[in-house]
Amino acid sequence: MEMKRRGLMLVLSSPSGAGKTTLSRRLLAKDPEISLSVSVTTRPPRPGERHGEDYHFISQEQFATLRDRNALLEHATVFENSYGTPKEPVEQALASGRDVLFDIDWQGTQQLGENAARDLVTVFILPPSAADLEKRLITRAQDPIEVVRKRMAKAANEISHYFEYDYVLINEDIEKSLADLEAILRAERLRRDRQVGLNEFVKDLSDGL
Repeated sequence: MEMKRRGLMLVLSSPSGAGKTTLSRRLLAKDPEISLSVSVTTRPPRPGERHGEDYHFISQEQFATLRDRNALLEHATVFENSYGTPKEPVEQALASGRDVLFDIDWQGTQQLGENAARDLVTVFILPPSAADLEKRLITRAQDPIEVVRKRMAKAANEISHYFEYDYVLINEDIEKSLADLEAILRAERLRRDRQVGLNEFVKDLSDGL
């Protein structure tokens, strides 16, 4: 029989340019049991980003209202812009047995750990080298060079938090990293404490022996 389970929150974090967004998109395309947590942010959209799909783009005033109403599971300020995760849609997904994917930084991950540790699985993505990270940031051509320099300067601090995560992947090859990520997710879905009704099943099984 297939045991019903509670959903989990899968967090991917990395310095900007290390590949977490690419891994997130690949995982979402392959796995129908997981959906992306769409954050709210006060930063302007980047080229190709869509409101309601990549982020909910809101004003600083709207963000403050959500924060003050305790309607965010986590929130953080990154490069002078605010980001946060709306609480209600995540809680509904977990209760229905769906997994939720988070593409957030270490600050948000710490807050999720404080608010929902039992549902949390955390993965930190590292680049294979500093030179590779800089090349990726320049190649993607989404930010001016001064922003690239700021992101490189910030990367060392972000990387220093790797030990706070359950798993660490060095993203040298996207296919291998994706396979490793899928293996982590499969194993975490089978954890005993996520199997809803397992105690009742085992009791009925034992009674029948």
